[in-house]
Amino acid sequence: MIDANRPFPRLPRADFEALIIEALADLPVFFQEQLQNIEILVESWPRQSDQRTAGVEHGSLLLGLYHGVPLTERTSAYQLVTPDTITLYQGPIELVCGGDFERIRAQVKRTVIHEIAHHFGISDDRLRELGAY
Repeated sequence: MIDANRPFPRLPRADFEALIIEALADLPVFFQEQLQNIEILVESWPRQSDQRTAGVEHGSLLLGLYHGVPLTERTSAYQLVTPDTITLYQGPIELVCGGDFERIRAQVKRTVIHEIAHHFGISDDRLRELGAY
């Protein structure tokens, strides 16, 4: 479990990864079946290049990042390509959750769903319109 004396991330990586697996398992089967050529990664903290790619301002926290070709943009030319990636950043997620395990679980689920929405071609602007923020 969480060690209050350790800086973020505190949760063992295997426990954090288990939360991601749980979040994926909770998705409706339709969405699970549509996750094609995608890999989910965990990093402790985002690099500056990740922050820039996501358009996150200095001092703000990046919780997750989708990198790839959304399903809505894939054509018949989409063949033999490396998997798209969804990266979850464990340190920032734990930090915004104050180290509380249940809040971390909920935030992991929310971040997974958010990044999968990008895989389906839904932009941040559209997510805001839908009230996902």
